[in-house]
Amino acid sequence: HGLVRDAQGRKMSKSLGNGIDPLEIIDQYGADALRFTLATGNTPGNDMRFSDEKVIASRNFANKIWNASRFVLMNLKDEQMDLALPLDQLAIEDKWVLSKLNTLIKEVTENMDAYELGVASAKVYDFIWDTYCDWYIELTKARLYGEDEKSKLAAQKVLVYVLDQFLRLLHPFMPFLTEQVYKFLPGSEGFLMLKSWPEVKPELDFPDEEAKMEGVMEVIRTIRNLRAEMNVAAGKRTHLMLLPADGWAETLAHAGQYFQRLAGASETAIIESSAAVTEKTVSAVTKACTLYIPLGDLVDFE
Repeated sequence: HGLVRDAQGRKMSKSLGNGIDPLEIIDQYGADALRFTLATGNTPGNDMRFSDEKVIASRNFANKIWNASRFVLMNLKDEQMDLALPLDQLAIEDKWVLSKLNTLIKEVTENMDAYELGVASAKVYDFIWDTYCDWYIELTKARLYGEDEKSKLAAQKVLVYVLDQFLRLLHPFMPFLTEQVYKFLPGSEGFLMLKSWPEVKPELDFPDEEAKMEGVMEVIRTIRNLRAEMNVAAGKRTHLMLLPADGWAETLAHAGQYFQRLAGASETAIIESSAAVTEKTVSAVTKACTLYIPLGDLVDFE
């Protein structure tokens, strides 16, 4: 069995005075934060280094889940809503997150069966923080605040469904937080620890839509990186010209709302050749397209 060592890799001992009192850590950061810290990044038989910074990161993760859950629940139309997923009304971002969730369930189940607890917890962490909180919630905000009731309802149902499923996956690592959040979900009854483990659902596999959404997200990341490198103010809007790669024209044409909301684009133009670019621009190449942003939109020449 591996040892829990201090931040410098030394064995904890009374003579060194580097031991910790778990009850003090729990009082300061919470039992779930300590439990998740000890489970994450650890492999059987290997020693691990313990530090307050790691527990603080786990506490911040718990806060992230709590705040995301509050946002979702505050934006539900009806607490008694029917949670059946409307498969014929799903947007591309819905299919993307559901497909990613299916992959997560499959991989985490395999990791848990093999007692790879550190790998399993890290995958759940990445999905919740990056896929769900940083991307999917942001992608759905326009629909949640919009006037299209069918689209809004579909987004609400997917948000709650994915939240329910990842709470079940996270429960072995953060039992108190997940139990507390679960009881507020529509249709929840009894205890989360007594509910069934998530299962892969073939009808929620959307590989094509997942690939298309990943391509759009790569464009958004590239634009954000360009803006950051050139110190462009967050509120400054820029024109965006896209020269699609083969097979990407239709996807990019329908992605204008994402570029406007998440990449600071004032308007998006799909061009057929680089000859259409008649001014000085900053450009970058992604899998989906070559993108051009007028230099004048990024730099104040005066």
